[in-house]
Amino acid sequence: MSSSNKQFPALKNDNLLRAARGETVDRIPVWVMRQAGRYLPEFQEVRKKHDFFTVCRTPELACEVTMQPLRRFDLDASIIFSDILVIPQALGLVVEMHPGKGPVFPEPLDGPDDLKRLTPEGAVDRLKYVGDAITMMRHLLDGKVPLIGFTGAPWTLMGYMIEGGGSKTMSKAKSWLSDHPDESKKLLDLLTSVIVDYLEMQVKAGAQMLQVFESSAEHLPKEQFLSVALPHLKEIPERLKKRLQEQNIECVPMTLFAKGAGHSLKEQAELGYNVIGIDWTVYPTEARAAVGDNITLQGNLDPQDMYKSPEELRSLTQEMVKKFGKKRYIANLGHGITPATPIESMSIFCDTVHETL
Repeated sequence: MSSSNKQFPALKNDNLLRAARGETVDRIPVWVMRQAGRYLPEFQEVRKKHDFFTVCRTPELACEVTMQPLRRFDLDASIIFSDILVIPQALGLVVEMHPGKGPVFPEPLDGPDDLKRLTPEGAVDRLKYVGDAITMMRHLLDGKVPLIGFTGAPWTLMGYMIEGGGSKTMSKAKSWLSDHPDESKKLLDLLTSVIVDYLEMQVKAGAQMLQVFESSAEHLPKEQFLSVALPHLKEIPERLKKRLQEQNIECVPMTLFAKGAGHSLKEQAELGYNVIGIDWTVYPTEARAAVGDNITLQGNLDPQDMYKSPEELRSLTQEMVKKFGKKRYIANLGHGITPATPIESMSIFCDTVHETL
């Protein structure tokens, strides 16, 4: 069922989608990665009562958490509350969220033989709760702002599945690339197929924009990023657009955020995404020169700047916005907001973006 059949409320603020398409905006759109999260006391209250993945799997809870930042801040987008690791879960791996440690896979993929444990057949059906949350959220938003859906990228997901959680080195996953090249490609291909299914389902459920998180790009040198990660990142929008076109469903704008891959912005701009997200290590004018004038940029304030004084934060935000300019720009942080961020900083950040230019 396509989202057009669900009779969603009309969109009142479409600045995010306009910016993504390169159209004129009333004001620069702003949202923040992990805007529904631990820095909000009301999120902590939900988490006291419910396990992290229970919140992800329960549409009513996922929608409540998605809505929380919109009640406080003048944001131009909502992003459905979920996690990139729901895909490994749907493939049959156990993922637990451990306090203070983050996601843990009790039984990661130790070697190529473990690929037999994965169950791609029906994986997208096991993720139906995300689609249900998206549809529910579209109605709850009542057209206030667009709703973003998302996924982890193949290399990033592969890393978690092999490392057994977050890793500062990705040494096991990188060893797979050299020791088991064929099986690594098989795993990346499998993940790419599931991701395309998953994003198709999100669009049909009502997602108005999609973001692909290649959060572990920083662990690959440029040459390896281009040979290992990039082909799959290219395949995702190509296959998704083709599939949606065959069903007469309009493809929504897509963003690629490859953290630590500032070395390959030119190449990223050629993959078929409307928006390229950049982390805080990339200089805005250099990013624009690299991607050209037909791509929208998203970013890129350092999340640590949110801890600075209100005056400093205001000044840094104004500076950032002026460097990017109003055309083809979506304001954001250069990575996810961190848990101890003062709530006042989020208000200052959003309001300053809107007041500048």
